[in-house]
Amino acid sequence: MIQKSFYAGHFLLALPGMADTRFDHSIVALCVHDENGALGIAVGEEMEGVTLRELLESFDIDGSQVADVPVLRGGPVEPRRGFVLHSLDWGGQDMVQVDNRWGLSGSLDILRAIAEGRGPSRYLVALGYAGWGAGQLEQEMTGESWFLADGDPDLLFDVPTRRKWAAAYAASGVDASHLVSGAGSA
Repeated sequence: MIQKSFYAGHFLLALPGMADTRFDHSIVALCVHDENGALGIAVGEEMEGVTLRELLESFDIDGSQVADVPVLRGGPVEPRRGFVLHSLDWGGQDMVQVDNRWGLSGSLDILRAIAEGRGPSRYLVALGYAGWGAGQLEQEMTGESWFLADGDPDLLFDVPTRRKWAAAYAASGVDASHLVSGAGSA
């Protein structure tokens, strides 16, 4: 019997040949991946003009005590749906633990906990997600779309947003400045 490989807890790094321009230079934290499909949160692009405080206020949550950090563009699917990637020192309603590396939560209780100072010690807030149907990601992995990298929580939470893509390549031993699109022939 052939063992299928699933990649939750890893990063998907867009290769320069990525056909879908929405994912150009993307780094996606893969949170769910099984025989039914995959779900990930893009963590390499900040949304213009959307901050955590504004997001909290839109839910009538007092965000005056939290850092006014940007909200990330998590992906093209359901762009108004919010997600929080967070350290595992907090667990709440409907949290998905991702390979003992980080948690994924999408309910208001984590936003309330963050606003009240009782949330996770490290977190990223994103709107939208990237999704793949059954077998779709596996098919994309055979082409020139994605590079699979280790899902290091320190890289996820501690590296500035715009540097994550190159940093994840560097952690895999690849200098991203040397990547070119298209395959060669011999």
